[in-house]
Amino acid sequence: MGKRESRPWIVSDELWSLIEPLLPEPGPKLVEGRPRVPDRQALCGILFVLHTGIQWEYLPQELGFGSGMTCWRRLAAWNEAGVWDELHLVLLKKLRVAKKLDWSRAVIDSSHPGGPAGPKSGPSPVDRARPGSKHHVLTDGQGIPLAVSLTGGNRNDVTQLLPLLDKVPTVAGVVGRPRRRPDALLADRGYDHDKYRRLVRARGITPVIAERGQEHGSGLGVFRWVVERTIAWLHGFRRLRIRWERRDDIHEAFLGLATCLITHRHVQRLC
Repeated sequence: MGKRESRPWIVSDELWSLIEPLLPEPGPKLVEGRPRVPDRQALCGILFVLHTGIQWEYLPQELGFGSGMTCWRRLAAWNEAGVWDELHLVLLKKLRVAKKLDWSRAVIDSSHPGGPAGPKSGPSPVDRARPGSKHHVLTDGQGIPLAVSLTGGNRNDVTQLLPLLDKVPTVAGVVGRPRRRPDALLADRGYDHDKYRRLVRARGITPVIAERGQEHGSGLGVFRWVVERTIAWLHGFRRLRIRWERRDDIHEAFLGLATCLITHRHVQRLC
């Protein structure tokens, strides 16, 4: 994805120009006191936590981020306002304008970050029934994230197949109808179910799903590796490797922000 900045929590002018118009207007101050921390500085603090995995209370204020609580509140408010969904759509539109989205196929998979119990967590079948969550990821044919979601670790992968497909935003940007459906959907044996094959076909998408009981070597790995790489990129953000947040909306906010940052790296390659 190219060389990363030595300080990846610094918000570039180009990225800020995309985010700033999407931020909600701040409400009136309820208590007089210190001036409000600028949004850009608070976002740098949020990115510092996302990249390093540091606890909010240990956020180094000498770097100008404001307090951990200030950054936490800003992240929660922006997530509630749908900022990361809007930013993701803006970035996908830029990629579609440049004809860099591969709609010929989409690829789906999931991963299991551990963490304390809380909403959208459950006993993980791959980690001795310890409480945990799942990240479900759907990408285009190149690994560009189209949709992500969070569930309990005990949720069957196939149950999230249709919700993820339906979560893909409608992307305009070229002459003709906006697009949100891939031509085909690739998945491993965890999604092998005739009912869901029928429902995927009903959406005008060809299901290409490995079957249980068949020997390995279906050839899907040639195409499916891109989603595994995207999941690895997500877990490159240390805050996503383990779900520390008991509040599911805060972890979903980090997941949505990380999805935008990965998509933005693809946009940067256009320059």
